[in-house]
Amino acid sequence: MNTPIKTAIVGYGSVAEKMHAPLITVCPDLELVAVVERKSNKSKEKYPSVTIYRSLEELLEKSEVELVVITTPNTFHFPMAKQCLEAGKHVVIDKPVTIYSHEAEELLELANKTGKVCSVFHNRRFDGDIMTLQKLIQERLLGDLVYLESHFDRFRPELSGNWREEAGPGNGITYDLGSHLIDQVVMIFGAPDSIQADIQKQRKGAMADDHFDIVMHYENFKARVTAGVLVNAPTPKYLMLGQNGSYLKFGMDVQEQAFKEGIKPDGKDWGVEPEENWGKIFLKSETKSYQSVPGDYRIYYTNVADAILKGNPLKVTIPQTISVLKMIEASFQSSKEQRTISKAEGKW
Repeated sequence: MNTPIKTAIVGYGSVAEKMHAPLITVCPDLELVAVVERKSNKSKEKYPSVTIYRSLEELLEKSEVELVVITTPNTFHFPMAKQCLEAGKHVVIDKPVTIYSHEAEELLELANKTGKVCSVFHNRRFDGDIMTLQKLIQERLLGDLVYLESHFDRFRPELSGNWREEAGPGNGITYDLGSHLIDQVVMIFGAPDSIQADIQKQRKGAMADDHFDIVMHYENFKARVTAGVLVNAPTPKYLMLGQNGSYLKFGMDVQEQAFKEGIKPDGKDWGVEPEENWGKIFLKSETKSYQSVPGDYRIYYTNVADAILKGNPLKVTIPQTISVLKMIEASFQSSKEQRTISKAEGKW
């Protein structure tokens, strides 16, 4: 294996341009050498040395890339990842891993057979607020926990025409943001005993779901993850309740805005949240700010490179993402049938 690892991005939409490409280029063990763009040459504006290919087939035939990052619409994740693994490439897939859990299970089998690294870009495991939540839980300041509420709310009343808003399997807000929020909860608390969900199309003319409210039941604990696009008032990012007190946090991770502004994800101040944005803990005797842990999406690609070069364990594995996908499938079933789906029934 060469160092740095020759890396290609398939698809150069907003997420690839603003997040994947910058993260790849600041990772010392990765080198962005190719991009698949069907029609334009946009990636060359920022990365003039990359080679542009018009299809994945052309990339696999003509290039010597070792790692392929798939950032296409969800419907292409499975066939493209399968094609890359069969061609002997390591693969990173933007979340969700695939549309259907049985497809992800096939990718897992193929990755094991070929001995190639295959991971999913669950970057929000490295949001500062979820890392802060983990630290707070480890310190047990709130005592035994009973409830967690996690929001990802926006105000986007007009339909954008984005592919995520089109009718079809794998589109909509639940596969988009729900995969992040469910993954965060499972990362900390493990798989729930059951799931109860309400998934809706709230905007006029909406063809794909734009609201979800999913309750994940555990023994003596409940987690609620929710997101909507008609929320034009402040809602907490996190609310966590325990026997000794509560934690309340507003605002999004600062990395997201930095990426939107084109700030390079580099330096020791990356992901550091200003004190005025810190959450608060409410204890019996006092209320005080709780310092946020800096978020760092760079951890993800560093880990992928280490898994390829050194055989280090992946932080985001396909089996983990299969479980999350099965919980999303169970959520749609729960919403449709208006009932709770147990772990045994959902098989996550």
